[in-house]
Amino acid sequence: QVQLVESGGGLVQAGGSLRLSCAGSGRTFSSYAMGWFRQAPGKEREFVAAIRSNTLHADSMKGRFTISRDNAKNTVYLQMNSLKPEDTAVYYCAASLELTTNRGRYDYWGQGTQVTVSS
Repeated sequence: QVQLVESGGGLVQAGGSLRLSCAGSGRTFSSYAMGWFRQAPGKEREFVAAIRSNTLHADSMKGRFTISRDNAKNTVYLQMNSLKPEDTAVYYCAASLELTTNRGRYDYWGQGTQVTVSS
């Protein structure tokens, strides 16, 4: 079992940056693909990025958001630059046995961290 805890969310002005972190428990953390998803009010949870040895990024965020991981620290990061008000959402990290954009394939989820981008 993997437990995930996100941090780093907050309030930022449009054009600003934030780095989200997701700390995972367990000695098998490095064997999992890790993903970031986000959910805005009234919308479905959507894929943002994922990483194992390779990375996947949602087309709409490619070039602004970058996922990375440090297996020695059991941590995955999401660097978010040039933030827009439409990036406002709760951001979740999740763990899967496969590198995928499909949220249904992720077995473990964190509690989420709120990101609010003001105009």
